Amino acid sequence: QVQLVESGGGLVQPGGSLRLSCVASGFALSRYLTYWYRQAPGKERELVATMSSTGKSTNYAETVKGRFTISRDNAKNTVYLQMNSLKPEDTAMYYCRAAASWGQGTQVTVSS
Repeated sequence: QVQLVESGGGLVQPGGSLRLSCVASGFALSRYLTYWYRQAPGKERELVATMSSTGKSTNYAETVKGRFTISRDNAKNTVYLQMNSLKPEDTAMYYCRAAASWGQGTQVTVSS
């Protein structure tokens, strides 16, 4: 019942855009803080973006501020991460989290 499933990752050229989706089932995202993390090979997991349970407050890592936007569609129980002006250093596995639940991740690769 309780599940988070990410999608939308893939290969994109530098300067391009991707929109990641995280669909929740078994619970309402509106009850929890929601997070996007990323982890590149050999590096520690990094918190990229956070949204409050109300959806009224967001914050971002300095490395992505101004380029990434977290949003939510309550009707679809889905949280999104819009990623613009992508850079090679954005390459990582991206994970969503809400409460104690984690998705299994979606790979984003930024390369020519």
